[in-house]
Amino acid sequence: MSSRRRMRLMISFLQTTFNDSIVKMCLDLRAVSVWARKEMTNTIRSFIAIELPEEITETIRKTAAGFRRYKLNIRWVRPENVHLTLKFLGEISQDDVEPITDALMAAAERTGAIRLMAQGIGVFPGIKRPRVVWIGVGGDVVPLREFQLCIEQGLEPFGFPREKRPFRAHLTVGRVKGNLDKNILLQAIERLGHLETDPFTARSVVLFRSDLRKTGAVYTKLMEVPFG
Repeated sequence: MSSRRRMRLMISFLQTTFNDSIVKMCLDLRAVSVWARKEMTNTIRSFIAIELPEEITETIRKTAAGFRRYKLNIRWVRPENVHLTLKFLGEISQDDVEPITDALMAAAERTGAIRLMAQGIGVFPGIKRPRVVWIGVGGDVVPLREFQLCIEQGLEPFGFPREKRPFRAHLTVGRVKGNLDKNILLQAIERLGHLETDPFTARSVVLFRSDLRKTGAVYTKLMEVPFG
């Protein structure tokens, strides 16, 4: 066999081997991609919150209706979807539900029923750059903060980092969609912001699942833990 022919055979062999390796690598990457999509499909977008009674939901509905008269560029949260959020968890797996529930039970057994009320209106981060419209929470806010801190401490060992910002109890009722007249917004807050509801008693905490759909978010209870 001539040296030229041997060289061509060697080159052909190397090309075939290289191509096989590329094909194998592509198949491996495809398998990883399929696994990753499956894992993402199995995750649960979730948060921890206290449910609100109907009278608070009705107050939120009336407040949003009052704001709408000012024709501000705000997207209002459906009143039935408003909760007192204590911690947003993001995407979790089904295996995370049990340790999260254990942490909630440990925090809840040290907490009695909490008397709360809806109180005042404001915006985050401030009137100069408003992004979120909120209704404040009054009443037993000290035991509420202590309970929220217990949740943070209980979940940290399971890989859920503590929120860096201090907890400030509020109900998110609207989100600013773009530019708006801040003077008109301030007028609306001054006119509508003196609200204060009768107290209600929070007796449990809920782990919610959140499914984002074209029609809006749909919330489902995964677990409810009573206080005390």
